[in-house]
Amino acid sequence: MPAGELQGGVLRLRLEIREGSWHPEDDHGQSLTVQAFAEEGAPMQIPGPLLRVPEGTEVHASVHNRLSTIATVHGLHERPGDPDAGIRVDPGETREAVFKAGVPGSYYYWATTTEKPLGAREGIETQLSGAFIVDPSTGPLPGRIFVIGLWYQMPDSSHPFHQVLVINGKSWPYNEVLNYGLHSNIRWVWLNTSGSPHPMHLHGNFFRVDSVGDGEKDITYDAADRRTVFTELMTPGSTMSLDWTPAMPGRWIFHCHILSHISSDLLLSPTADPNSIAGDHTGQMAGLVLGIRVASSPTEIAPPDHNLPVRQLRLFVRNRPARDGLSAGYAYQVQDGQSEPSPDAATVPGSPLVLTRGQPVEITVVNESDEPTTVHWHGIQVPSYYDGVPGFGGIGTLITPAIAPGTSFVARYTPPHAGTFFYHTHWHDVLQLTGGLYGSLVVMPPEQTFDPSIDKVFVIGRGGPDLVMDPLLVNGSANPPALSLKSGITYRFRFINITPDESETNVTLLAGGSPVNWRPIAKDANELSPASQVPRPASQTVAVGETYDFEFQPLEPGDLALKVTSIKNTVVTPIQVR
Repeated sequence: MPAGELQGGVLRLRLEIREGSWHPEDDHGQSLTVQAFAEEGAPMQIPGPLLRVPEGTEVHASVHNRLSTIATVHGLHERPGDPDAGIRVDPGETREAVFKAGVPGSYYYWATTTEKPLGAREGIETQLSGAFIVDPSTGPLPGRIFVIGLWYQMPDSSHPFHQVLVINGKSWPYNEVLNYGLHSNIRWVWLNTSGSPHPMHLHGNFFRVDSVGDGEKDITYDAADRRTVFTELMTPGSTMSLDWTPAMPGRWIFHCHILSHISSDLLLSPTADPNSIAGDHTGQMAGLVLGIRVASSPTEIAPPDHNLPVRQLRLFVRNRPARDGLSAGYAYQVQDGQSEPSPDAATVPGSPLVLTRGQPVEITVVNESDEPTTVHWHGIQVPSYYDGVPGFGGIGTLITPAIAPGTSFVARYTPPHAGTFFYHTHWHDVLQLTGGLYGSLVVMPPEQTFDPSIDKVFVIGRGGPDLVMDPLLVNGSANPPALSLKSGITYRFRFINITPDESETNVTLLAGGSPVNWRPIAKDANELSPASQVPRPASQTVAVGETYDFEFQPLEPGDLALKVTSIKNTVVTPIQVR
């Protein structure tokens, strides 16, 4: 709801900066002392009051500082603008900014009381942010606006490190659950005013990225360049507008794929029962999660296709002993119409799954491990009941269950889309994920067969929960064996990042220390635009939850190196071209 008074092409807005108690979870639960914006005489708001105007509007915005410290306010200026421009407001002082709104787009304003940049604010000042939307002269675009907030305190002798992540001031499962109709057109604007990256992942659907920005400028893509994805990395201070259409009814989530940003460890009141709020499974998720309900009249979960044979698979979840330099953990093993695989043959990553677009599949998940678990088919458009979010997923009264030790669960779906996907545990236990419960999932067109001699899959994971001490892994190894290629042959490289927290892992293919060229083909199982499918230096950031496909043809014999670099680790796969 826009703040201020808009009359005759002029917006008059009176802001105040105050200090108060913020309840990021239950309104009557534990609170944090923070600084926040408010309209004059009105309650404080997190995020701050919405500044929303048509292009051409003249803005008269005053800021009154009710704190005992100096506040510097950024973003109350014409767009595009200078990110370093700020208004110093002394304690008790009122300052005014008069400016034209500028170019239509999605922006934000923010403040600091310690002279820190946006991404470095800590504790009490972290929630001093608000949305600034400039609409085109033709009228406001429909949709919802979401501001990502992050409160954190560094550890000292009196307290450990803790963080709270919120969407529009509230943390899952205490935030809003959105309701939409099947096949409705949905537009969202997301503003990351936190100091952390967030790879945002949508379950059960793809979404189209229409624009991206940095708070000062907003770039709208041409129609041909708008990428369709299931995960999009939002760097600190970035913005994004997206569009999507629910393909199936049920309950879905849109969430950050950094595990520590959606862990129940985030809860200020860990004894609270989230089941009473949003049906989340035994408190396994908190923080940066948005719930979505898509309503429809059909009651069937997955109407069977009697014209096609149903492929039957069994997926075993097993405890895995320490082996190959990895601590004991877990493993997935697939049985595809053959004898049951031996637990001694379990690997990390789990058995690769190769499915066919349009062919129905029934996968019986058999949990032989000592922990409850679930399986999420990441990026695949599956019915919500089978999507792997226990306690919340499903449709109507059908609620996705956890798969207890010694029990099984049958997931039924028909992959509608070919490309590179993966599957992994959605029981938000970092030990399950880093222990090995993940694997590649490739969906092939009916007319093609997966050929591992030319189709190379690289799954990036981590061999334990510690970002410093535990190794980064490529296909389950911190020291991968050499890969042999033939000159003149065209290969497809598929990259999957399923680490717990590595949001900006970089992949580079080198010859003599310099990148070779490769051709981008797809991101998140969607073909890139022709303009993007041009050869370029072989270097790519792959955030957790993303997949990328590249085409590479070595032209002559020699030695190459595939380098995967994360926050604290580098893994090199030697490549010999013959």
